[in-house]
Amino acid sequence: MIFGRNRNVKTETVVLPEELQDPRDQAGTDPVAEATGPYDIAERPEAEGYLDLGSLRVPMVKDLKVRLDLEDSTKRIIGVTLQLGQSSVQAQAFAAPRSGGLWDEIRAEILESVTATEGAQVGEQEGPFGTEVAARIPAAMPDGSPGWRVARFVGVDGPRWFLRGVVGGEAAFKDEAAGALNDVFSRIVVRRGDDPHPPRELLPLTPPENMRPVPQNSPPGRSTPAPERGPEITEVR
Repeated sequence: MIFGRNRNVKTETVVLPEELQDPRDQAGTDPVAEATGPYDIAERPEAEGYLDLGSLRVPMVKDLKVRLDLEDSTKRIIGVTLQLGQSSVQAQAFAAPRSGGLWDEIRAEILESVTATEGAQVGEQEGPFGTEVAARIPAAMPDGSPGWRVARFVGVDGPRWFLRGVVGGEAAFKDEAAGALNDVFSRIVVRRGDDPHPPRELLPLTPPENMRPVPQNSPPGRSTPAPERGPEITEVR
């Protein structure tokens, strides 16, 4: 189930090379300001300034790192994680029915799922994208001491699509750290396409056409040369 937790996932990281970064894209918005996006492809058809990943177009923001989340068994891309500094958001687009959105249903399922986790804390709050879910789940720290994994779940209903974001890192619990990431998420463009998809089916994601894999046998501590063109792809095992 794509909305559940999948442990058989590998990730790839896309680092935008300098020539693809636009200094005008320095994110710096008010974290409490109301968002105006994400957008449907009909509202933002232009591709310039975006990284095209099939059903999602991601704004090419300075210092943004893009991680492709792969299903281990099929190598299918099942999510895109965008990282700025110490904050990240995983974006996933799903098909939705013509009759209405999915976020109310999905939000209730997230609340129920997290509530069933022993020691977890979860609740709803208002954010720049509407009602969202804030969760704190017990987790072990790197040194083995008890701690928390904090996340914000946001959802946006579009025309026959639903976009879910899972915010982690500082943006999940610090308002002052959330503004830049909220701005990036609000500028995502969703391309639903005309192909038939049942509700809740993940819309297909594709790697950039000009991606180039980075060799995996680079010695520790040695930086991999930036590609001549296109984003840099490196698999994290």
